[in-house]
Amino acid sequence: GAIGVPQWGKYWLSLLNLYEWEGVNPVPPELWLLPEWLPFHPWRWWVQCRVVYLPTSYLYANKCKMPLNALLKALREEIYLEPFSSIAFSGHRDTVAATDLKRPYSSLLQVTNPLMRIWEKYFRPSWLHDKANAVIRDLIRCEDENTSYNDLAPVNKAFHMVAVHFADGEDRTAIIRHREKIATYLWQSADGMTSGGTNGVQLWDTAFTVIAVAEAGLAQKPEFKSSLEKALHFLDISQFRENLADPYRQQRKGGWPFSTRDNGYIVSDCAAEGMKATIMLQDVHGFPKLISDSRLQDCADTLLLMQNKDGGFGSYERARSSSMLEVLNPAELFDRIMVEYSYPECTTAVLTSLTLFRHHFPYYRPEDIKEALRRATNYILEAQRPDGSWYGSWAICFTYGTFFALESLASVGQTYHTSERVRRSCDWLVSKQIDDGGWGEHYTSCEIKEYVQHEKSQVVNTSWATLALMNARYPRVEAIERGLNLIKSRQQPNGEWLQEGIEGVFNCTCMIGYPNYKFYFPIRALGKFDHEYLPTMKEIAAEKTRRKSTPNLAYFIHVCLDRTNCS
Repeated sequence: GAIGVPQWGKYWLSLLNLYEWEGVNPVPPELWLLPEWLPFHPWRWWVQCRVVYLPTSYLYANKCKMPLNALLKALREEIYLEPFSSIAFSGHRDTVAATDLKRPYSSLLQVTNPLMRIWEKYFRPSWLHDKANAVIRDLIRCEDENTSYNDLAPVNKAFHMVAVHFADGEDRTAIIRHREKIATYLWQSADGMTSGGTNGVQLWDTAFTVIAVAEAGLAQKPEFKSSLEKALHFLDISQFRENLADPYRQQRKGGWPFSTRDNGYIVSDCAAEGMKATIMLQDVHGFPKLISDSRLQDCADTLLLMQNKDGGFGSYERARSSSMLEVLNPAELFDRIMVEYSYPECTTAVLTSLTLFRHHFPYYRPEDIKEALRRATNYILEAQRPDGSWYGSWAICFTYGTFFALESLASVGQTYHTSERVRRSCDWLVSKQIDDGGWGEHYTSCEIKEYVQHEKSQVVNTSWATLALMNARYPRVEAIERGLNLIKSRQQPNGEWLQEGIEGVFNCTCMIGYPNYKFYFPIRALGKFDHEYLPTMKEIAAEKTRRKSTPNLAYFIHVCLDRTNCS
């Protein structure tokens, strides 16, 4: 029954008057009043975490709920295994169905949660409660206005709407603005109404499409010129041109978002891939200079500010606190949500983007960029697992992480011929190739953090694996060709590829679909093979031949000196 729903579900049932707030673990708004130097102040939490617990703290503190009506009364008797009136909700704060319990509460939370209930019930002064309400409402307003009422993601968007409804009373201005952006998130699928993880994936898809077309050698084709000009225009209008007057937000000037400029949030890898796509179009392929050099330099400046102490890059912000904060994780469904972490994928995006930037702007902050690249490379090497793979946190899973990591290492000259780590990684990748030539990884790899074979090969996984091997200059071309043949065999007569398994993931347990991955990654893999990989391998073979046919200079000098000494 509904008694076992996780905390986020308990919030919604309580708001709907289908559960009692006394059965919900505390979400104290007073945390936002604490000194900001404290290592557990909410501003130090990962942004996806803090923007959820900001509005829910208001809803919890004020025990908000809608009036009871006939429908709700009927539902109360339907969704539980015993009569609603007989349930002692206070005894079910920690009750969670086993299927939803991904991370049990820490011992610290088990002690502090009851203490916080005592604090709010017997000791919290009303003036402090009112002050916390005012601060929370201001922060909600700030988030709404900075994101054009999209908010960061659908979870905090929905909670924001309800919090604003209760906080603003008869003033419906904010609610009207919120309602205008509901449809942004919702779309109809074969399974019914579905919600996007953000207000779209526009910038991410656009940048990756441009990069795919460029790496496939198609950027100069006349039939693609108009589309690429439109893509460059979108990159132009989506770039952040200013920072926000918000003390808790990461500097964003020059960066790009995951979706649209309205979303308001810079993401490190989106900014990096946006800059990379821009340079490819404007500086490599001669498209109009819509985005000035100074704006690209702004992006480089901001990316340099986002590097973590370990040399890696996180998602939205630079890490602000220690992973020890995970002991305060109040969500049973997700792991690693309390603070920002470094990721091989985000680090690779920034590393490869700054490498390309440095090539075209060699005199702009050369020492700072050199040092950032050195530290980022060290992070990538440290993140490698003993079997040669990398864990991917934003798609499935080891195939994805390894694809990015090998791209970053190749950009700094570490390939199959020069690096034992790269050879180990390539050997691991090839060991996962299926008999039909493809690769297929199951989403449960993300949960158990060990490679799990999919029941059939996947076009997207195969694209990542072949791209990884090509980036690494893997010399056994037949393994790559078998993967590309699998991709070709799945292509439909109209040129598309059909949807297969889920591609993306969020916090280990939440799977996310990226429908366009099945288009631009296969294009990138097929095109890169002919346009970049084969010519590069021919150059490597020719260089080896030249070295064999050319006398060794050191040996020649040694012989000459030896003969001179003898004379």
